[in-house]
Amino acid sequence: MNKQQPVTAILGAGPGLGAALVARFVREGHALALLTRTPASRQAALDAAASAGGRAQGWDCDAGSPSSVAAAFAQVRAALGDPTVLICNAGSFTRGGILDLTPEAFEAAWRANCYGGFLAAREVLPAMQKAHAGTILFTGATAALRGGAGFAGLAVGKFGQRALAQSLAREFGPQGIHVAHVVIDGQIDSPRTRSRDLGRAVATFLAPEAIADAYWMLHAQTHTAWTQELDLRPDVEKF
Repeated sequence: MNKQQPVTAILGAGPGLGAALVARFVREGHALALLTRTPASRQAALDAAASAGGRAQGWDCDAGSPSSVAAAFAQVRAALGDPTVLICNAGSFTRGGILDLTPEAFEAAWRANCYGGFLAAREVLPAMQKAHAGTILFTGATAALRGGAGFAGLAVGKFGQRALAQSLAREFGPQGIHVAHVVIDGQIDSPRTRSRDLGRAVATFLAPEAIADAYWMLHAQTHTAWTQELDLRPDVEKF
């Protein structure tokens, strides 16, 4: 693969949004590094890259493990070069009340939803600082803005992720690095989400391709008018 290509690393590149992001950034000439827990979870994204006429490579990565994240990014740099874009799209959700969630499940969700973004950002920031350029995008959720009953396992991590994005933006924005947090307010259309609600109209889901267009827009923004937070939802979603 041509090492002169800009490199986009996606932490959490599964079907749905992950595959749509791959297709969008491949069309713009980026080489894609896909970091997922298992090979199977990134196969749809690899297929999306091939269908879009581009190429992508994948590596196993546990977003909540410092050693796993470090090893995966070392392989990305060796194979493709330093990422110019990092998209933190990993997530984990265990629904349950405070007395129902186990400490292990609570910690695992925080690691996937928040800690992984911290670890991944540390891997790409040194090269971005040197280049005085780069983009880091975080996939957030409604739970980043309010915690609901039964959703503490998700909300705590997403709240933390949003705070991380704000802190990164304030620290590294003056150094030429664009950091943005995207609030996905609703369910993203995918075979999995449709299977959970068979009677739901397709128009009530967020289209992953439209979300991917918004991510590309954030990356392409001029430094004189950067967005730090963007919220996306279907027009029928109440807010």
